[in-house]
Amino acid sequence: MPLRDTVARVDADLAAGRVPVARQRLRGLVSSFPNDLMLRRRLAEVYRLYGEPAEAGRWMYLEQDRDASETAAFEARYRTAPQRMRALAWQGPESLAQSAFARQQLAAVRAACSEAMGHPVDWDTPPSSRKTDSRGSAFADFLAGAGCLVPVLAFLAIWVNGLVALFD
Repeated sequence: MPLRDTVARVDADLAAGRVPVARQRLRGLVSSFPNDLMLRRRLAEVYRLYGEPAEAGRWMYLEQDRDASETAAFEARYRTAPQRMRALAWQGPESLAQSAFARQQLAAVRAACSEAMGHPVDWDTPPSSRKTDSRGSAFADFLAGAGCLVPVLAFLAIWVNGLVALFD
């Protein structure tokens, strides 16, 4: 379905009070057209109806006329540059942004993320959410592996015991 038709459906959904359906349609549109600032603005408006300032701030982050309290709520929810980079869900270079302010914001987030990661990153391959250099994570991975190994060994022991009992 063309973008124009889907936006018309969003308008109809909002007029009929079907805010969750409108939000779902807009999320799909932003996913399909991540560089369209108008769609991001519309999604922020819907999140304002829900009373979710962090999400409204997320989708208005690239707009110069954004609300400072919404931006602060977004930055509080997504504390690190890699988290913000993933949350913004931009695709392609900053030059695709429709305004100088958006290009500046995107470049600042990407630069902060590159600094935090210790290597250059781009919008097409945002950093994963998994911590790569964490001792606690390695211990948790060990415990998870051991937790899976114990039932497998117990199953094998019961199976071997049954096999031995079968031939006795």
